[in-house]
Amino acid sequence: MRSPDPQRITGPNAVRALFLRRPEQVGRLFYTPEMQEFAAPLARYMARHKLPYRIVPSDELDRIAGTPHHNGIVAVAAPRRAEPMPERLPDILWSAPVLPVLDGVGNPHNMGAILRSAVFFGAKAAVISSDPRQADLSDAVFRTSEGALEQLDLFRVEDLPTFLRRIAGRLAPVVATAAGGVPPQALPRGKPFALVLGNEEHGPAPGTIAACPLRVTLPPRGPVESLNVSNAAAVLLYALAG
Repeated sequence: MRSPDPQRITGPNAVRALFLRRPEQVGRLFYTPEMQEFAAPLARYMARHKLPYRIVPSDELDRIAGTPHHNGIVAVAAPRRAEPMPERLPDILWSAPVLPVLDGVGNPHNMGAILRSAVFFGAKAAVISSDPRQADLSDAVFRTSEGALEQLDLFRVEDLPTFLRRIAGRLAPVVATAAGGVPPQALPRGKPFALVLGNEEHGPAPGTIAACPLRVTLPPRGPVESLNVSNAAAVLLYALAG
């Protein structure tokens, strides 16, 4: 069986977080002359461990990164994927005020932005569903999360409705819907929330919605009817984490 392709982690924040959290998984490092001072301690690590690193011009780094949005530095690392949810649910799931749960969020930039906001507001873990539309960890997710992904335990669940019912004793599952929910300030408090965010076009799956006893909707105050899921997530994470 062919080994999975390595991941390209781009941008100073994401690369720094990678070296801090899992340096043993870094295989190569490339950076432009302008990033030489920033990259110096990382290059010393690579030299100590006899790993390749190189200063390259920006156009070559574009090819290595697969994108011009690299901000001058790229690390090539062993691939990371969401871990299957263990049968015995880990305590980290309820260690923060909000557990973000992604059900079919397909745009990797939205996923990265959501996870970045989640870490900003104190999340320690996140969950993704097995919906075929759901993005997994990709170069774009790492880039957009700006290093936040390295701060999260990320789990995948095969049957999201069953999982949501299992955690209801420890967390309050609340699904974000475009309409029909209460504003965040009206939600009952008393235990942490599992905030479920759905697909960009169709929202959470019907079975997911049915498994959540609570629904939350951001009421518009202007002519725009809805927010991008990553923007809505940031607002809701702030409201629920307070």
